[in-house]
Amino acid sequence: MKICVLFPGVGYHCDKPLLYYSAKLAEKKGYEVVKLSFTGFTTKIKGSGEKIGSAAETALAQAEQQLADTDFSAFDEVVFIGKSIGTAACLAYRQKYGISAKCILLTPLVQTFDFDTKDCTAFHGTADPWADTAIIRQLCKVSGVPLYEYEGANHSLETGDVFRDIKNVEDTLEKLERLWLL
Repeated sequence: MKICVLFPGVGYHCDKPLLYYSAKLAEKKGYEVVKLSFTGFTTKIKGSGEKIGSAAETALAQAEQQLADTDFSAFDEVVFIGKSIGTAACLAYRQKYGISAKCILLTPLVQTFDFDTKDCTAFHGTADPWADTAIIRQLCKVSGVPLYEYEGANHSLETGDVFRDIKNVEDTLEKLERLWLL
């Protein structure tokens, strides 16, 4: 048995392209998919390390509630896919509960790297206003996290060119399939 848990971001829910199609791919590969939902974040958190940390704690607490009845030991494979704040929440959850899960970090924040990043892969847009590219590159390098970058893409891996954005989603999913959904 296999399970894939989606940890969304503040404004990036599981029905948005990166998470929506990641869930479809995981289901196609035989994973049970659990889509978490987070609410109640404070406003204007971008650029405030304190507010981002608080939002990550909120997401972790809500993940704990929503996953309270999930017995991860019953699964042969566990994958967490986090988006933005969800990247910090999934790593915090994994670390707190000692779960052996591969983690996909879609547009991680600097705070994401406060947690153990073993078995993680990151995806980042070089025009992401939430996370400086040079810092994300350095954190990934130091942590040994493979990093895939999308030139000129924002925090949703979008560029404003709809066809390029679709290609970014497609490229991300192809990498996910090749990396761990085989």
